[in-house]
Amino acid sequence: MTASTSPSNGAGIAGKAHLIVVAILQLIMLGELALLIGSERWMHVFLVTGLIAALLAPIVLRRFRSMIIPSEIRITIVLFVFASLFLGEVRDYYERIWWWDLALHGSAGLLLGFLGFLVVYILNEDEKVDLHMRPSFVALFAFMFSVSSGGTWEIFEFAMDQLFGFNMQKPMLGDPSGLTDTMWDLIVNLIGAAIVSLAGWRYMSQEPNSYVDSWARRFIERNPQLFEPNKRRGDD
Repeated sequence: MTASTSPSNGAGIAGKAHLIVVAILQLIMLGELALLIGSERWMHVFLVTGLIAALLAPIVLRRFRSMIIPSEIRITIVLFVFASLFLGEVRDYYERIWWWDLALHGSAGLLLGFLGFLVVYILNEDEKVDLHMRPSFVALFAFMFSVSSGGTWEIFEFAMDQLFGFNMQKPMLGDPSGLTDTMWDLIVNLIGAAIVSLAGWRYMSQEPNSYVDSWARRFIERNPQLFEPNKRRGDD
């Protein structure tokens, strides 16, 4: 295997790409923050400031983290958070673009489904973990993990609207109650979860996918403490 195609070289490129993406998004948000302060939109000032700090925290506190996540996954998470909180809430894309909320919930279904699949896949494939599950069960777990996470988020939106008067459950298709918005969010989340679950089942049952396998292998290699057998359990 040449250096240009080695996993470590690919991980290095992905790490640099992650830093570049974060830097670009930070510059955009800093410019927006100046405009928000000038217009005295203090709620959005607080939100953007918190978002800037949240995106910088994994980089600043890298030395103190006990878990290393592949850069490709971190880039995806950063872009999703930027699109949902900054573009959606601060730049009012939820109001300007009618399908923005649906697209994000569909993407969330894909991401959460992939996260659930990746966690179980890693445990299922690692030789140090005594866990062996059928591909159909792994796919089912990924699907249920994504759908339940989406449902929990909708409960959170309802609670914020009821307790603090937010407008997270927005009017949709002539329904001012937000019920239609909630149901469509759950539907597109379910569709995204189903797509990832079926793709994961096909991956484990038939042709291997180098990207999934590479991310899983790198996660295991960089976080051996999570997969070491508990030697003290038999000594107590």
